[in-house]
Amino acid sequence: MTSTNVTKEAEDPGPGGYAAARLRLLTEGARSGPPRRTALADLTDRWLGALFAAGAEGARGVSLIAVGGYGRAELSPRSDLDLLLLHDGSDPGAVAALADRLWYPVWDLGLALDHSVRTPAEARKTAAEDLRAQLGLLDARHIAGDLGLTTALRTTVLADWRNQAPKRLPALRELCEERAERHGELQYLLEPDLKEARGGLRDATALRAVAASWLADAPREGLADARRRLLDVRDALHLTTGRATDRLALQEQDQVAAELGMLDADALLRQVYEAARVIAYAGDVTWREVGRVLRSRAVRPRLRAILGGGKPAAERSPLAEGVVEQDGEAVLARTARPERDPVLPLRAAAAAAQAGLPLSLHAVRRMAAAARPLPAPWPAEAREQLVTLLGSGRPTVDVWEALEAEGLVSLLLPDWDRVRCRPQRNAVHLWTVDRHLIETAVRASAFTRRVSRPDLLLVAALLHDIGKGWPGDHSVAGETIARDVAARIGFDQHDVTVIATVVRHHLLLVDTATRRDLDDPATVRAVADAVGAQGTLELLHALTEADALATGPAAWSTWRASLVADLVTRVFGVLSGDAPDAPEEAAPTAEQERLAIEAVATGAPVLSLRARPEPSTEASGDPEPLGVELRIAVPDQEGVLPAVAGVLAMHRLTVRTAELRALDLPDGVDGSVLLLDWRVAAEYGSLPQATRLRADLVRALDGTLDIAARLTERDAAYPRRRGGVAPPPRVTVAPAASRHATVMEVRAQDAPGLLFRIGRALEDAAVRVRSAHVSTLGANAVDAFYVVGPDGTPLPDEEAVAVARKLEETLGA
Repeated sequence: MTSTNVTKEAEDPGPGGYAAARLRLLTEGARSGPPRRTALADLTDRWLGALFAAGAEGARGVSLIAVGGYGRAELSPRSDLDLLLLHDGSDPGAVAALADRLWYPVWDLGLALDHSVRTPAEARKTAAEDLRAQLGLLDARHIAGDLGLTTALRTTVLADWRNQAPKRLPALRELCEERAERHGELQYLLEPDLKEARGGLRDATALRAVAASWLADAPREGLADARRRLLDVRDALHLTTGRATDRLALQEQDQVAAELGMLDADALLRQVYEAARVIAYAGDVTWREVGRVLRSRAVRPRLRAILGGGKPAAERSPLAEGVVEQDGEAVLARTARPERDPVLPLRAAAAAAQAGLPLSLHAVRRMAAAARPLPAPWPAEAREQLVTLLGSGRPTVDVWEALEAEGLVSLLLPDWDRVRCRPQRNAVHLWTVDRHLIETAVRASAFTRRVSRPDLLLVAALLHDIGKGWPGDHSVAGETIARDVAARIGFDQHDVTVIATVVRHHLLLVDTATRRDLDDPATVRAVADAVGAQGTLELLHALTEADALATGPAAWSTWRASLVADLVTRVFGVLSGDAPDAPEEAAPTAEQERLAIEAVATGAPVLSLRARPEPSTEASGDPEPLGVELRIAVPDQEGVLPAVAGVLAMHRLTVRTAELRALDLPDGVDGSVLLLDWRVAAEYGSLPQATRLRADLVRALDGTLDIAARLTERDAAYPRRRGGVAPPPRVTVAPAASRHATVMEVRAQDAPGLLFRIGRALEDAAVRVRSAHVSTLGANAVDAFYVVGPDGTPLPDEEAVAVARKLEETLGA
């Protein structure tokens, strides 16, 4: 349809003409983005103008005004129509009738409408009392009626806004911060709110309001494009969902990406994140400038009174060569020559981070304009300044983002572009890949006193996930990239090898400690062979904790820390030559021995249940409740694992960790005992009594308690809550993980009774669990079971694979 025909339909005061024209406009594939939003606003203007003309019938002193997003002509397919009917108060009855002639046709079409009817005085009073209303009026745009009335209101509102800016802007900033607290940061969320999250459309609108105050202005480079990209995504979201939504839900991202002609949902998120980062950084810079101006205005009258007039010079304190502090920012000294000093960006960044200051926008842009790649290898000073920046703790984040905003990070580290704004579709991760790397360096900076080479630790932290921008195993790809980057920034060959090794094996310690039997010599020897040297192991230990802490709260715990520390101690022993290849199993404690002897004497299970509170590790912050320690000794027999797991599930006890092993008894005591050391916590309510648990366990072992039926009844009584579809379970056989048993790794969605189902499936397969190591990570269970056949030896390869497949089918049913 031609634009002329669309216009003629829109001028039809009936809803049919506008609806038809609107539909055609929204379904035109060739017209999208800003042209469609502008055309939709223009189409709506013409329709409302026709309605106004038909209903006004010569009325004077009345105008129809678009405010908010409609006032900016940013109409998305499902946007609200924000309208103000402004009148001079001379004929309230006629105005009320006109309002009905305007609002009802809009409602008849099912369009969302945010409307008000006010005199100029009422509009001004409302703006003074309601900051959101005032922000909407800043974008007021005339549609129909008395243009002079509209112009007078715009002039008055803008004048009020500028006069009240010293009071209103702090309130606006507080509003932005409260919204960010509720909705999070757009550039890191897997299901972001395009409008409300920090770095979203609301923040872009707030920056327009700051500029309208004439008090400060946002950095404009890239800002308009970032806003346009978010609006384009919102348009596509409205079209694909048919709803007025700003939340980019996971299940809709592929459709939105296709609507925008993008490769996939990851490409969509990266574009959203990049736009949000531009807006968020512009906000940081703008609000710092607002604060500086307001502080200056508050201090200046007092200084003038003291000094008798004149403008005092800004105080400048040196921070580093070519870098000074001024007005609470790190800026370039007057003598700085970025074009002759290629190390200046790193030196300025390190100085700012060490001082806990933001790096000024002017300084970063001046350095970026003059910057050129550093020679390879880097000068020693450049490498030292990078390490200083990475070791500065929390201030590193803001300084790094300032470098990122002007492209300096990509100039220094070209491989960074592949991880920049890259999403991580894993609920455990809080950050995009690039931000996670910086967060890991921040965490690692707290551990620099624990290692002999803190520089290698910090650089390895920065690079440990750099391979996630490439296909295949990110640790393998990362090793190659880390080797190249470490050599480029000036480390010698030995240090390059250490950094590459740490990057290659940065998951080794936590994976081994939580999924392998640490009493098996093959486990410890395999880690020692991979690490190779005590210094490398020391770095790997610190990086493991920093990486986990930077991932999110579900990735680290006191229990994991203790397991990793235990493994590191054992590997240190092997690397130092102090430990034999086949160390004897640790002797039982007095309590373990007592429980074992009692279990043999009574021929029945014996258990102890007691709280063992432990403080969190120094770096992990808040105390972490680990539940209670449940220790059970059972005469060796079939079905112990599913019986214990089933009884705990019946009593609504969550298993946080579980260890199962055979226990050697003292001389003179016949019999074999299985010892289970578990950490459990009540799902809700209080813990059951130990005597009750023991009674149910006895019944479960002798077959008089049907655990499966009890769990089925409970599941039926409490229907599952609806949620996202979890990935299917996966069971694998770990090759050459142990000489004494077959190691099966189980990864599945954690759920009540999961361990019972695993144990029963293994028993049904006629295999015995020699030891087990159970852990959870968020909503995922990651368990390792050391199993043997009836003859006590590892399973043949084909049988092991068959058992694994059967277990996987059982868990997936």
